[in-house]
Amino acid sequence: MSIALIVLAAGQGSRMQSDRPKVLHEVAHAPLLVHAMMAGASLDPERTVIVAGHGGDAVEAAATAHDPDAVVVRQTEQLGTAHAVAQARAALAGFEGDAIVLYGDTPFIRPETLQAMIGARRDGAGVVVLGFEAAEPGRYGRLVAEGDRLERIVEAKDATSEELAITLCNSGVVCAEASILFDLIDQVGSDNAAGEYYLTDIVGLARAARMSARVVTCPEAETMGVNTRMDLAAAEAAFQARARLAAMENGATLTAPETVQFAHDTHLGRDVVIEPHVVFGPGVTIESDATIRAFSHLEGCHVSEGCVVGPYSRLRPGAELDRGVRIGNFVEVKAATVHEGAKINHLSYVGDAEIGARANIGAGTITCNYDGVFKHRTAIGADAFIGSNTMLVAPVTVGAEALTASGSVVTEDVPDGALALGRAKQVNKAGLARRLMAKLRAAKEAR
Repeated sequence: MSIALIVLAAGQGSRMQSDRPKVLHEVAHAPLLVHAMMAGASLDPERTVIVAGHGGDAVEAAATAHDPDAVVVRQTEQLGTAHAVAQARAALAGFEGDAIVLYGDTPFIRPETLQAMIGARRDGAGVVVLGFEAAEPGRYGRLVAEGDRLERIVEAKDATSEELAITLCNSGVVCAEASILFDLIDQVGSDNAAGEYYLTDIVGLARAARMSARVVTCPEAETMGVNTRMDLAAAEAAFQARARLAAMENGATLTAPETVQFAHDTHLGRDVVIEPHVVFGPGVTIESDATIRAFSHLEGCHVSEGCVVGPYSRLRPGAELDRGVRIGNFVEVKAATVHEGAKINHLSYVGDAEIGARANIGAGTITCNYDGVFKHRTAIGADAFIGSNTMLVAPVTVGAEALTASGSVVTEDVPDGALALGRAKQVNKAGLARRLMAKLRAAKEAR
């Protein structure tokens, strides 16, 4: 049976004290909304509908950047969760299958949990609700259930003292056949303490119509919602702890795990070694047997087998390192392909370039790739040797087995096997250093 996602992302999130929509605040370099969408994507949904409200244009841009097929609808009035889900009706016209309601500020629902909810639907439950045992039930809605049979959901503000003693709480995540979901929503009223249309009311309505309702449970950590900056920090910490554990379980070595920061899509191969204080931005793949040394920052790059990067290196988007490449301390590489066995070991910037196999880039080398308007490329051939403090003024090509003398400014192509020397002739002025220093000291004393 087909599945549709309805992701609620309309709230302003006033407790975040932010002009940005709450669901666009990031954990591991991805908006909370995108985390929720990725969780739902594990179900291979036929349709994905995002219900936006506050900052709707920005929410739509983020949603469609992640999934161009996602449909974004607007909730212009914030009248409760049932009202929000109702806004997805038109976008699901003609859809036949189950709809599952997720929340854009609840990023950590696991695919296994969603599969369990779908399984309960397949077993005949009319409505399935995701619950959890809360350490501090507080403001959460309570699930009134016998075993996994759910009778009703009571909001905390409407609950009796007996109901408030229940620790099985509502996550808000709901699954039902789409047409039934909307039929039940049509019956929801607003006769409650908040005067809102609660999605939770569909359980009681379903039971009154002799439909079964079941609760599927998950650990409380999965249902973590983000409402404040403190919640956001806690969510980041939770993600990082999970990502570090997964990396080590999959065969990577993290010598100081608590200091490594992952992005949502970081991929590490087996026997990778990550030293302390490494930060991964989005879009990084590290292949097997590579080593990322301490205090390096990587984003948008691919590091092949057996490479060594760092310490204190920066790989920016478009950096592509072939097997066995060495990138050393205080080296920055951007939009460049570095072929097998090449070395850029010290204090260099290589951008918009192609570095040939086994080439050696000396300390202090810079590819001067930007003329103030356009970016230009530098090509360095296999087995070339670039002397220390060489300025390569792009566009320029240094041929295979060519050499540049230290301190050169290279503005013209260098043929294969040639030596390029582009620096002014040194002139020594006898005794001039002493005379200049004496003059300067005298001027200082005269002040």
